[in-house]
Amino acid sequence: MSILEVIIGLEVHAQMNTKTKMFCGCDNDAFGKAPNTTVCPICMGHPGTLPVPNKEAIAKALRSSLAIGCTIPPDCHFDRKHYFYPDLPAGFQISQYDFPLSKAGSVEYDLADSSGKVTGTRVCRITRLHMENDAGKLTHRYGKTLCDYNRAGTPLMEIVTEPDLRSSEEAVAFAQELRRILISVGSSEADMFKGMMRFDASISLREKGTEKLNPRSEIKNLNSFKSLEKALQYEEKRLRDLWDEAGGPLPHDITVGWMDDEEKTRLLRTKETADDYRYFPEPDIPPLHFDAAAVETIRLSLPPLPRDEKKKVLTLGLTDAEAQQLNDSALLRSLFDAVYGKTKDAKRASSIVITQLQGFLHAHEKTLEEGPGTEDLVSLIEAIDAGTISGNKAKEVLETMVETGKKPSAIISEGGMQQISDSGAIEALVVKAIAANPKAIESYRNGKTAALGAIVGWVMKETRGQAQPEKVQEILLRRIG
Repeated sequence: MSILEVIIGLEVHAQMNTKTKMFCGCDNDAFGKAPNTTVCPICMGHPGTLPVPNKEAIAKALRSSLAIGCTIPPDCHFDRKHYFYPDLPAGFQISQYDFPLSKAGSVEYDLADSSGKVTGTRVCRITRLHMENDAGKLTHRYGKTLCDYNRAGTPLMEIVTEPDLRSSEEAVAFAQELRRILISVGSSEADMFKGMMRFDASISLREKGTEKLNPRSEIKNLNSFKSLEKALQYEEKRLRDLWDEAGGPLPHDITVGWMDDEEKTRLLRTKETADDYRYFPEPDIPPLHFDAAAVETIRLSLPPLPRDEKKKVLTLGLTDAEAQQLNDSALLRSLFDAVYGKTKDAKRASSIVITQLQGFLHAHEKTLEEGPGTEDLVSLIEAIDAGTISGNKAKEVLETMVETGKKPSAIISEGGMQQISDSGAIEALVVKAIAANPKAIESYRNGKTAALGAIVGWVMKETRGQAQPEKVQEILLRRIG
């Protein structure tokens, strides 16, 4: 029996975070707004209206193209892509076909196990990145279809890969790395909850060792990494079963839809070709020309890419999982950098920011944005390092900061948490501890060093954890020899 391998390619649609839409001045942030309130005659496709390309969107698409290693040809133009569907008010989409904005790039990404440890590195080639405007949103309810055109005209980047992915895990890992890149260069927020990043995944099978690409199944409109993974896993199993039954691949390309609730695909239609869409150059928009020097200026302005930043964090001694968490959240990284800058101790900064802070946020059902900022975290570190509070008390203060939003200084003062570091006060407490724990003193003098901990613990209990333990132990040892 032939050994079959999976061949996967993706089309990734990412919404650019511009102020206005792709070809008009309508608000590009339509999420949560009343249906059909951020529209105008241009994005509604009224006859006689003229589209004007969004300069900011083009600049952001250029930044993304360069970040994924694509080549920028000196010239490109827009095309009309024709199809009839209720969410497309003009009856065509302004996209790019023969002359896209960029082509021939690649993205390097890591595979990791369940603990976050990297198990391998892969490269996925990028065929092209082109610009287009989005369609509206359809809601099917009570046997009717409701059309909301707020999203119509939203500026999109469509990033098309080569068929280089060999499993659903690789597809998800690549998509996650691509999302990090788009966010890092500031071209997209890629908020999947708001539909700002969506996938079309093409999957086929072939006999291992052959190079032929067989007919594929294209899964449309996947809007989360979870649905991308599950849809590919389901379709792979279905195609393997069909191969066993028919003795070969699909007879022709097909398009299927993923049904999240039922966790299976359903046939929509046979796959369209370029001829079906009747592409031709957009007559209302002149071709675009890019100067090589200007493109190079954009390239030099790009920030470090996420993988490079992750490698830098790993040199500090953090784990793959910790580095990836910092890589996935700009806000978490800024908090970590602030604490690390103050402490110069990466492990300590990781414990406070990644473990403690995120743990308290999760326990109180709050987001990172709702938690303490860099200034408050640095103030907390200063209180610890100055001996104002102990490390254990600092955890209480941090949780209260998360819960109430108060400043650390206010929490410490109101809770009477200041650490007792006065030598005279501690000396008096040690004298009491020695008198109250004669058996422990005797045990220590007989060689049982662990007994010292019981005496220090007595002092800490008496002071509700506010005595400075190092000073308690120092004075205790001097007193009992």
